[in-house]
Amino acid sequence: MAFLFKYKKLLFMIILMGSLFYNACLVQGQEGQGSLQESGRVLFISSYSYAWDTVQLQIEGIKKGIAPEVTVDYEFMDTKRFSSNDDMDEFYNSLKYRMSRLEPYDVVILGDDAALDFAIKYQKELFDKVPLVYEGINNEELAEKAVKDPYITGVSEKLSIKENIDFACKLMPAAKDVVMVLDDSVTGSVVHRSFYSYEKQYPDLDFSEINVSKLDFSQIKKKLLEVKENSILIFAVMTEDKDGRQYTNAEAIKIICEYSKVPVFRMVEGGLGDGILGGNVVSMQLSGEIAAQVAMDILNGTPPGNFNTVIESPNIFCVDENVMRNYGLDLSLIPHNAEVINHKKTFWEEYKRVLKPSITIMSVLALFIILALWDGRKYKKLSEELAVAKDKLENAYHHDILTGINNRTGFNRDMEILKKLKTPFALMMVDVDNFKYINDTYGHSAGDEALRQIAMRLTEVSDADFIPYRFAGDEFIVIAKGRGNSLYEEEAKRCISIFNETFDLSGIKHDIHGSIGVARYPEDTEDFDSLVVYADCAMYEVKNNSKNSYKFYKDICQK
Repeated sequence: MAFLFKYKKLLFMIILMGSLFYNACLVQGQEGQGSLQESGRVLFISSYSYAWDTVQLQIEGIKKGIAPEVTVDYEFMDTKRFSSNDDMDEFYNSLKYRMSRLEPYDVVILGDDAALDFAIKYQKELFDKVPLVYEGINNEELAEKAVKDPYITGVSEKLSIKENIDFACKLMPAAKDVVMVLDDSVTGSVVHRSFYSYEKQYPDLDFSEINVSKLDFSQIKKKLLEVKENSILIFAVMTEDKDGRQYTNAEAIKIICEYSKVPVFRMVEGGLGDGILGGNVVSMQLSGEIAAQVAMDILNGTPPGNFNTVIESPNIFCVDENVMRNYGLDLSLIPHNAEVINHKKTFWEEYKRVLKPSITIMSVLALFIILALWDGRKYKKLSEELAVAKDKLENAYHHDILTGINNRTGFNRDMEILKKLKTPFALMMVDVDNFKYINDTYGHSAGDEALRQIAMRLTEVSDADFIPYRFAGDEFIVIAKGRGNSLYEEEAKRCISIFNETFDLSGIKHDIHGSIGVARYPEDTEDFDSLVVYADCAMYEVKNNSKNSYKFYKDICQK
């Protein structure tokens, strides 16, 4: 009891001291806050447009780093579409007029190279003695030169080419070459020079590029399809092709991921979650946030000349786990400090609340097993029960948790069997039309229920020669065995028939439809990986046109 009393006194003293320390810090923090700038005017000039996804991330970072009392205005040069001298003059005249009608700005934040070039050119005329804070600058020489001006400071943007090649080599040790997707833009030219400067460091890899500025759309698709499966593909920038067709990042990512047979690495944040694997990326949100924090320091009295060096590029590892899984890559190779999106909980993470007591029970059972070894009959019975449990676990490994039908692992297993037997079959890729609308409008629980009902209907019409699988997200695959176009036509009709009747989602009737693409083995191809790609291409042909129908890959090839 005396020990307990001493322990209580010690605990009370620790709590009291902690409380006093917290109050002291709180008072000090409140005193420091009293000296902070309560207002100010900041202008953000972006080299691009708001539609550019990296610009949106930069703005998110700026909003996070700027105090609520500070006014922030935004101007967009849109140089991806308008970059001629006349366009720059038009932007200059427009900005000059607006600035003449507004209160002066205290700090100007400049996003990417073109904005910094513009600000330096018109510094005396538009921004005389106004602190300039840049971020996202690819041109290292320009960044270093700019900070020599006492009114200019900022954050560089260093694209991690070497880090991404190293990361890709760990994930794909059999890689033979590195392919960079780029163009002739300012960013593309910087990447081009830097990319080939690393060639001597990787004598076992062949370096090449897909320069979209020298290709039309059909040639771009062809080049992507020609990328070999043992290649490292890195997407840098794709803004405009040979015909003058312009692409947003989102459009470029969709095209590259759709036609590439290998995972796509990227060096700039943005687009992850849309099919890009990711890699070591420049965090555009952190760039904006750091620039905003520097702007706040300046507003609070720190001279811009105090920042006389280029602030290091904020690079982080960011990886899409879904893409890693889709390509069968080892998840354990993801860097421990990486930001992982689409993380699928491990079996332990998902069921640890159940597994912990189960492990205890299993430990007790293990003890009984040892004791049962002395009794042959008991041991035999236990062995039979364990065999049943093993079969159940094996069955769960090959089946989708949400729908109960075969999963991607089961699909890969069955494809290996078909490959060995060389059995003719048709592969049907089924994609739910407008599935995102169901999730966004009625919630993910309604979306899950829709997927369960689709799987149930596929199961109801299945047999030994018509086998459904949940492939990924709202995509299903059906393997239809047999030979002959008329038979495959019937199987496709059987597949589309599951969407004939309305779906009941929590008492609400919904008309849900699907787009189906069909590729045949061996008629369309004898390469099983290409078979999935062909079925996917046929499915997207339906989705981009009529929807709620099916189409054979052979039909779109004849166009």
